[in-house]
Amino acid sequence: MPHVRPAPQPAGPVEVRAIDAVARIEDQIARTTLTITFFNPAGRQQEGQMLLPVPSGAVLKSFAIEGDNKELKARILPKEEARRIYDRIVAQAKDPAILEFAGHGAVDSSVFPIPARSECRLRLTYEELLPTETDRIDYLLLRTESPDYRVKWSIDVKWMVKGGVATSYSPTHEIAPAKIEKGVRVRLEGKVMPGPFRLSVLRRKKKEAVASFLTHPEEGSRDGGHFLLLIVPPERDKAAPALKREVTVVIDRSGSMAGEKLDQARAAALQVVEGLEEGELFNLIIYNEAVESFAEKPVAVSRDNLMRAREFISAIRVSGGTNIHGALQQAIAQPVGKGTVPIVLFLTDGLPTIGETSEKQIREKARRSNGNRRRIFTFGVGVDVNTPLLSRLADDSRATATYVLPKEKVEVKVASVFRRLSGPVLSFPRLKVFTRDGRPAPHLIDDLVPHQLPDFFSSDQIIVTGRYRGSEPLEFRLLGDDGKSRRKYTFVFKPGQKRHPFVPRLWAMRKIAVLTEALRDLGADSALGGLTGNGIDRNDPRVKELVDEIVRLSTEHGILSEYTAFLALEGEVFRPEARRAARAAHNFDQRALKTRSGQLSVNQDLNLWSQKQSGRLNPSNEYVNGDLEVEEVANVAQCSDMAFFKRGKEWVDASLTLAGKGRGDLPVKEIMVGSEEFKRVVDRLVAKQRQSCLALGSNLELVVDGTRYRVK
Repeated sequence: MPHVRPAPQPAGPVEVRAIDAVARIEDQIARTTLTITFFNPAGRQQEGQMLLPVPSGAVLKSFAIEGDNKELKARILPKEEARRIYDRIVAQAKDPAILEFAGHGAVDSSVFPIPARSECRLRLTYEELLPTETDRIDYLLLRTESPDYRVKWSIDVKWMVKGGVATSYSPTHEIAPAKIEKGVRVRLEGKVMPGPFRLSVLRRKKKEAVASFLTHPEEGSRDGGHFLLLIVPPERDKAAPALKREVTVVIDRSGSMAGEKLDQARAAALQVVEGLEEGELFNLIIYNEAVESFAEKPVAVSRDNLMRAREFISAIRVSGGTNIHGALQQAIAQPVGKGTVPIVLFLTDGLPTIGETSEKQIREKARRSNGNRRRIFTFGVGVDVNTPLLSRLADDSRATATYVLPKEKVEVKVASVFRRLSGPVLSFPRLKVFTRDGRPAPHLIDDLVPHQLPDFFSSDQIIVTGRYRGSEPLEFRLLGDDGKSRRKYTFVFKPGQKRHPFVPRLWAMRKIAVLTEALRDLGADSALGGLTGNGIDRNDPRVKELVDEIVRLSTEHGILSEYTAFLALEGEVFRPEARRAARAAHNFDQRALKTRSGQLSVNQDLNLWSQKQSGRLNPSNEYVNGDLEVEEVANVAQCSDMAFFKRGKEWVDASLTLAGKGRGDLPVKEIMVGSEEFKRVVDRLVAKQRQSCLALGSNLELVVDGTRYRVK
C-alpha cells in the first residue's frame, strides 16, 4: 500500500491577538506602554517586520519580550522615514491601508522568532510631550479606523494634573472617568470601537467656570467652520449661600400602576425626599382622574415633614384613569421658594385619558403656565406612554426625559437622575457672543445645539456645538444665577486653522436629532390633515424642508438612523435624489409622525435623546430598534470628516452622491496603488488630515481638490 503524505500547508502569517495599552500621564508628559500579544499559527517558528504607529515626537524608552530582560533592537522613525517605508510596503503589497498612519512616526523592529503555534508578548514604552491649548491637554492613542478591525484592545489611562482636573472628555469613545486626587482614571475593556482613542482634560480653575474650544474650519476657507464648546461649571463656593432645590415628585396612581410599578414608584419618591439637604423644599402629588397633594405648596425638609411624607407615600393606592394635564398644571402652578431651583419629577405609565388629552394642547398649556420656569424631568414607565409628549415637556423646560423599560427598576432610574441634580451651581444659564470690542455678534454664530442650556450642576459637563463665521476673535459670555447674584464668565474664542475632524460630525449628529424631533412635533394630534393621512404630502414645505435636510446631512456625514438606514443598502444612496427623499419621507411618516406610543415610539425617543446629547462619535451607527435591541448599520464608513458608502466591493465618497455639490458628473481618473500620482494624492490627504480613509483598502473612489479618483 503506497504511503500518502498530506501536501504541506503554507504557513499563515503571524497574528496580533490583543493589545493592552497603559498610559501614565503627569500634566503634559505621557508614558504609554503597549503589550502586544502575537500568535504564530504555523507549524514552524516565524519572524517578521513590525511597524507600530506612534505620535510624532515620541521617544522610545524600552522594548522587550515580556518575561525576558533582553532588550530588543528597535527605533522610532520620524514621520518622513516612516512614510518611505509605508510607500515601499504599499508598492509591494498593493494595499494602501497602512498609509492611514502617514504623517505619524513609527516604531520599526524585527519581530523576534515566535515558536510554532504559540503566543508571545512584546512590551514597549514610549514617552511624548502632549499638545496643550489654553487649559486643555490632549492625548492621542493611534489605532486603525478600518471598520473590519477586530483585534481585542484594553486601554487604561491614569492622568494627574497639578491643580486638579475640571473634566475629562473623549469625542471618540464612551468613557466612565473615575476621579482620583488631582486627576482622573479612564479604563476601556471589552468591545473597544475602532479608531484613534482621543482623551482631553481641562485644568481646574478655583471657583471659575472652565471652557475650551475645538474647531474645524471649512475646507479651503479661512472664513468659518464648525466649533465645539466644552464648558465645566464653577466649583461651589462653600462660603456663599448655595442654590437649593425645590423638588415636587408627581406619581401616577392609575389602575395600570398596580403591583411592582407602584411599589417601585413609592420607593423612588421616598428616596428623593430623604435625599434632600437641610434648607431644601419638597412636595408630593399623586393623580388618577383626580389630583391630590401632600401639601398646598412645597415644604421645608424637617423631621416632622419627612415622617408625614412617609405616611403619605405608603398610603398611595391605585385606581382610575390618567389625568396627566391636571397633575402637571398643579405641579407647575405652585409658588416657588426664594433662591431655589424648582424641579418636578413627573412619573407616568400611560396615556392621558382624563381631562385634556390632546398632546399638543397639554404641551402648549404647560408652556404658557410655567411662569416659574420649573424644570420638568419626565419618567415614562413601561412602553404605553406618549413618548413625544414626555420628551417635549422635558426639553421645553431645560430638563430631560427618561424611559423605564420593562424589567428595569423605576427607583434606580429616578435615583440616577436625582443624583445628577445634586449641587446646583448655576441656574438659568445663557450664552451670548460679542466681538472683542464688546459689540453683540449673534450673526457670527448659528446652528447652536442645544439652543437652550440646561442648569449647571456640580458634576456637569456641557457640550455646545455650532457653526461660526468669519475669522475674528469672539468673546462668549456665560450668564447665570449662583444663588447669591447674577454671575458672568468670559471665554475668548480665536478661530484658527487647526482641524478637529470629529467636530462637524458631532454637530451633524445633534442637528439631525433636532430636525427629527421637529418632524415628531408635526405629528402631534391628528389635526394636521395631509400629514398623518394615508401618506405624507411631499409638497408640504414643513415636511419637505426637514426631510431633505436630514437626508442631506445623513449622507454627507455618514450618520444613519432607523429612518435613513436604507441608504446603506446596496446601491440605495446612489439612486436619484427624489427616490431617496421619498423613501425617507415614508419612513418618517410611518414612524416619527404617526407612532406616538408603544415600543416603536419608545425606541425613537431613546435614540433622539442619545443623539442630541451625544458628545462622542458613533462610527458603527448604533441605534435601538423597534424590539429595543441595539442594531448597527453596515456598508457606511466614517473616516476623519469624510463619509463613504459601499457599492459592490468599492467604497465611494459620499460627496459624489450629493446634489448641488457638482461632483457626481466629474470625470473619473483611475490611479494605481503605489504610483507616483497615488503618492501625490496621499500627500494631499495627509495635508487635510484625511488619510484615514485609506484604511478602507484599494477599491476606493474619492474626490481630492476637485478631482475624482478611482484607486485601483
